[in-house]
Amino acid sequence: MNRSILRLAIPNIISNLSVPLLGAVDTALVGHLEHVYYLGALAVGSVIFNFIFWGFGFLRMGTTGLTAQEYGKQSRSGMMMILARVQFIALGIGLFILLLQHPIALFSLWIIDSTQQVADYTRVYFDIRIYTAPAVLALYGLNGWFLGMQNAKYPMIVTIVMNLLNIVLNITFIYGFGMHVDGVAYGTLISTYLALLLAIFLFFKSYHKYLSHYIKTELINFGELKKYFAVNRDIFIRTLCLIFTFSFFTAVSARQGDLILAANTILLQFWFIASYGIDGFAYAAESLVGKFSGQRNYKKLKTAVFYNLFWGLTLGAAGTFIYLIFGNQILHLFTDNQEVILLSQSVLFWTIIAPLVSSICYILDGVFIGATKTQPMRNTMLAATFLVFLPAYYLATPIFGVHGLWLAMVLFMISRGVALGSYVPGKILSITKNAK
Repeated sequence: MNRSILRLAIPNIISNLSVPLLGAVDTALVGHLEHVYYLGALAVGSVIFNFIFWGFGFLRMGTTGLTAQEYGKQSRSGMMMILARVQFIALGIGLFILLLQHPIALFSLWIIDSTQQVADYTRVYFDIRIYTAPAVLALYGLNGWFLGMQNAKYPMIVTIVMNLLNIVLNITFIYGFGMHVDGVAYGTLISTYLALLLAIFLFFKSYHKYLSHYIKTELINFGELKKYFAVNRDIFIRTLCLIFTFSFFTAVSARQGDLILAANTILLQFWFIASYGIDGFAYAAESLVGKFSGQRNYKKLKTAVFYNLFWGLTLGAAGTFIYLIFGNQILHLFTDNQEVILLSQSVLFWTIIAPLVSSICYILDGVFIGATKTQPMRNTMLAATFLVFLPAYYLATPIFGVHGLWLAMVLFMISRGVALGSYVPGKILSITKNAK
């Protein structure tokens, strides 16, 4: 089992870490420019696109679990039709986002009350990057399908190539052409579409035979679409809560001034790096739990849950240790602004403990996605957001200032893990009594 987990997790960890690496490089590039409001614009722009794109993360997550179950059943037509439907849905949503780009920008900048300079440069960034929408959503579907097919190698290749291209283009545009946030946006736009072409090439290279199992009349099968959206409705609500929490965090930081916004933006990169690493095992859990659910092999399912939790906690503890020893040195890689560094150091403690306390909820998300038991994810996320995070913020911030905001975020992660863990015996492990 450990070999199967690592075979899936290691490529996922490598590809996942390239995502926050890109964010870290972008933050470092912009953080070393002359004006701090460039960094604020990048932060606000990233929040807007996180809200837009993460909200449709079910195109990746829901596709993995459902495809893995069809893979366990060895139903080629089932696997192919899931891919066809998710691409059809992704294209429709992507085009719809492009049609609504202007009101989305106005509403987003109205919600996030930043300084005028930050808002102006955020709009520059937004107006370019919004055209990535169709490609981003199509990649969600393709990468989710690859993972469901127990293939973590292809998403790794696609993600690494895309992010390396993005980094090279961003450096070229900023240092070669004297651009700022517009250079970052153009780098993202170009690299995303090149990555989509690569993913399509890889599909035809290894899975072209599955095209013969495509059934045109089954594309709009209302029974299957209802099943797909039933699973993804809960993932969508869960993801919206997650986006809301991080967006609220950034919006509150922006209202407290450009200095706090810049410091919190950098520290969030630490969180993202740790979370994307641990998510490698969460993705492995999605693939394996989905496969064993499809096979009705509940003994292996139980083992997969246990070992993925073990590996996730181990990696989380390693992340906490690294931040404890090297946290101050890492800060200097992001910026040379002494005020930002001093403020970041004053709240670094919350970032140090984050990988360990967050690891359980990350892994359990993968378990429930693979089993397509998505209602507990929805319920626990709603509770963590509105019964823990927001009350903690409003109670703690007047007393502890910026520390209260970080305390609320840590409590949010802990409550998610505890609440999801309480569902495991009844929703996941109870089915092991009929184990093979």
